[in-house]
This record gives sequence, C-alpha cells and structure tokens, in this order.
Amino acid sequence: MNWITKFIKPRIKSLFKKKSSDVKDTLWTTCECKNLLYKDDLSKNLSVCPKCGSHHKLTPEERFKIFFDNKEFEILETPLPKDDPLKFVDTKKYTDRLKKARQQTNQSDAISIANGKLNGLDVTVGAQNFSFIGGSLGAAAGEAFIHGIHNAIEKRNPFVFFSCSGGARMQESAVALMQMTRSVLAVHEFKKTNLPYIVVMTNPTAGGVTASFAGLGDIIIGEPKAIIAFAGRRVIQDTVKEELPEEFQTAEFVKDHGGIDLVVERKYLRSTISTLLSILLKKKEAKVISTENVTEVEEILPQTSKAI
Repeated sequence: MNWITKFIKPRIKSLFKKKSSDVKDTLWTTCECKNLLYKDDLSKNLSVCPKCGSHHKLTPEERFKIFFDNKEFEILETPLPKDDPLKFVDTKKYTDRLKKARQQTNQSDAISIANGKLNGLDVTVGAQNFSFIGGSLGAAAGEAFIHGIHNAIEKRNPFVFFSCSGGARMQESAVALMQMTRSVLAVHEFKKTNLPYIVVMTNPTAGGVTASFAGLGDIIIGEPKAIIAFAGRRVIQDTVKEELPEEFQTAEFVKDHGGIDLVVERKYLRSTISTLLSILLKKKEAKVISTENVTEVEEILPQTSKAI
C-alpha cells in the first residue's frame, strides 16, 4: 500500500465527511425560488419564504410549537407494533431504514399526537413528518392516528390533523393499506361524538392518506401551493394523454374544483382554526339543547292529551 492510498485518500474522505456533517449547522438555506435565506429569518417567518411565499415543511414538534398557546403541549406516547412484519428488503433492509429515520427525526414513526390549548380551548392535534420515510402510512402511523382519535374522544376534544405524506408505506404492503380502513373507521367513531374534525393538508398530501382520513375532515384546509393528490401528476398525464394545467393538484386548484374548503396561509392557521372550532362547537351545543327540548316536549305531550 503506497502513501497515496494510505494517507491522502483517507484524508480527502474525512474532509468531505466533515463538510457534509456540518450542513445542519450552517446559518443559511436555499428555497425553491433559488434565493439564499438566513435560517433565523425563515424560522421567525414560520418557515415561509419571505420572497416567494413557499411554505417549507415542518416537523410535528415545530408544527405544535407554532400552533399551541405559548408553545405548550404534551406529546402522547402511542402504540408501537412490531417492526418489519414482512421482513422486507429492497436496496436496504426495511429495519435499517426505520433505524435511520428514527435517528434523524427523533420519532418512533411518521405521526405524532399532542394535547394542548388553542386560544384556551383544549384540542388534540396530530401531524406527519415527511422526513420519516416520506411521512408514509404504516402500521405504527396507523396506530398513532387511532390513538389520537381515542384520546380526543376520551377528553371530548376537537381533533385537528396536519397531513404531509406520500401515501401508504410500500415496505409493509397490505399491512399499510389496511391502515386506510382502520383510520376511516376511527374517524367514523369520532364523528358520532359530534366533535369537530379539521384537516390541514400541507405539501405534499398524496396517495392513501388523501384517500382515507385526510379526506374526511368536517372542514379541509390546504396550505398555499400544497400538492394535494392521489396519483401523481405524471401518472395521470400518461393515462389521460392530455396536457394538464400548470397549477394542477395545487391546493388552489383543488379548492376551485371542490376538493377542499379553504386555502389558508400558515400565519393565519391558528386564528382561522380557532374561529372555526368556536363556531362548530356552538352548533354542537345548539343541537344538544334542541334535542333536550324535543325530549321535554315529548314528556309534556302525553300529559296535555290527557287533559284534553
């Protein structure tokens, strides 16, 4: 082994490794508009580009901090089923992908659930982390979502969910697809309580998540320019054999065609959802009062008929 192989090559590799490991510690980042942004300025602006308005992805913890009152919340421990039920291997072992995703995100899986207050109102909130294998829906994510629903029912809380996902997790095949049905059934049970269920679709929300619990909100909100879809644009274009509009599958396009109710900038989400919840909860109270009045009338009617 000569000195180039023994000393020079390892030195070069270490320099590149050191440079890549310091990327997270840099003070600047870039946006899709190609502008260089100071990370602190981007963070203060709720991770929205001040130049083009692009809404950058947030982790669940970042989402909770900007949503809950005084950044105070409790992240719930959710059930964690056995990893890799199918012993799946592609270019890597699925267990290795899970291990890496957990190290990078400090989460057990893609969905996190938290309890906190929104303008003084107790709410249960869920969020997906796209950095965890594309925010994909697998057995653990399904369990987390269902646990969040159960928690909201138990505490009589409205449930708000921030979706961000590429769809069902292919490494779990039918086990992942089964979570679509399970989550829909959970939402159905939640709606029996007449408590509000609000979904905020962030960029991107696609596949099995769009086709299941994310599409069932009493009110569905999209963040600006968020991609909201089931199948990808290229798949659809190759199927219909027609050129699609440039804004196809954006939140604005989906809203204009009746797929969602509102498009709301991130800085207005707290106030908008707070207002919606106050309206929906008052309607719920009115419905309960109305039902009680009907019961009272039914009790009085027999007495009235006897008097007649």
